[in-house]
Amino acid sequence: MTAPVQIGPYRIERLLGVGSFAMVWLGYDGVLDSHVAIKVLAENWSHDLRVRERFLDEARLLRRLDHERLVRVQAVGELADGRPYSVMAWADGGSLRDRLARGPLPAATAVRLLGEVAAGVAVLHRHGIVHRDLTPGNILFRSGTPTAAGAGQDGEQVLIADLGLAKALAAASGLTARAGTPGYMAPEQDDPLAVVDTRADVFGLGRLGIRLLAVDAGRAGSGVRLRDGVPPQVAAVLDRATAADPAGRHPDAAAFRAALDRATSGGQRRVRGGPHPGKVAGVAVVVVAAVGGATAEPGGTTTGTGPGGPGSATHTSGPITVTLPPGWRATGEQWAGRYGEDGTLEPALVMSPQPRRWAADPTLPGAFVGLSASAAARTTPAGFVAEHPHADCTALPERTTRQAGVDWVVVTFGCDRGRPMIVEAAGLAPGRTGLVYVQITPPTGSGPDFVDTLLAGVRVR
Repeated sequence: MTAPVQIGPYRIERLLGVGSFAMVWLGYDGVLDSHVAIKVLAENWSHDLRVRERFLDEARLLRRLDHERLVRVQAVGELADGRPYSVMAWADGGSLRDRLARGPLPAATAVRLLGEVAAGVAVLHRHGIVHRDLTPGNILFRSGTPTAAGAGQDGEQVLIADLGLAKALAAASGLTARAGTPGYMAPEQDDPLAVVDTRADVFGLGRLGIRLLAVDAGRAGSGVRLRDGVPPQVAAVLDRATAADPAGRHPDAAAFRAALDRATSGGQRRVRGGPHPGKVAGVAVVVVAAVGGATAEPGGTTTGTGPGGPGSATHTSGPITVTLPPGWRATGEQWAGRYGEDGTLEPALVMSPQPRRWAADPTLPGAFVGLSASAAARTTPAGFVAEHPHADCTALPERTTRQAGVDWVVVTFGCDRGRPMIVEAAGLAPGRTGLVYVQITPPTGSGPDFVDTLLAGVRVR
């Protein structure tokens, strides 16, 4: 293999790595006086349109997400022979695979690292993306500042890389190709007819945790033996994450990280009522339009008059009907990424003045409403709310309110950046047909009355 001298405007200095589908070169940008990583599709795959599209999909995903916990894409281009390449920020600290090759990490460092990896994966999940190939080689490090998300005390950031196997959740089920790395790949990824959702990545996180924290990194499932210095409660978190049945795992990366945080802090940072509200470690969730990688798929019907009085409107999505605040609209029919016992997506909707922009625009108020029978079968409303902490936010004490026949558990978060306030609420639907989950970003200046009025307008038949 002959090293190229130049790729686009970048002078090539050396080869960084070779994978199944691509080579990565270290390039130098003379104009900006900085180094970049340039990923080039391998020659033997250059004429396979499916692989080419997957390669470009990765670049598009990373460019669209543009998040500090993910490797950032700066540009794309094409070589003279037609092969595409993507220009990425250089992870100058190497990979986790490189570091583990030199020996085990200190226990405290390994625990913190696992939490930061989960936070990065949660970024993907809340945008409806399943990574499907979480391995030490896809966890990278980059010099940064101590204040950056994912940065340790030395300012080094933890980055998630290689989304070449990732797919939108809406397309990640049914006749999907086998994808993943043995040892880290969830069992269902071997079944071309299986549903592959956020729980496949939870399995990968569990396997990473076993590699980092267990005495025997080859073992999974029941009976994980931890290294000295790792809190013993972590074993139960890793056992659950690596359950053979996806239904037995944490629902997504955010829930995994919340469980890990509780296990390593003795439960002191759990989001529950009591006299000790404080900073809650967890994923830097911008709203969910999606918990567990959930998004509300288009659908539903809207009527012009509802129980809120003259001029109010209601929106119905399956068994859920909501009263819309003035000026709000709704969209949605299914909770993407969350499946019921029959394998179909559970119902959900998003409402906001601009519901299709709400998840991406922190200036917009709005709410996500979902109904989950599977969540009701495994946890309580308080437990479900506790699974969804928010980084950079202060949790007020848990409160309860009874609205429209539902006893709601409500936690309000005041946040230092992004949306100034996020409200998490959950309750059991009348007749215990499922757990109703609502995440609200209220209009600026509104208080508990707005939240309670919105909850009073959520009805399940």
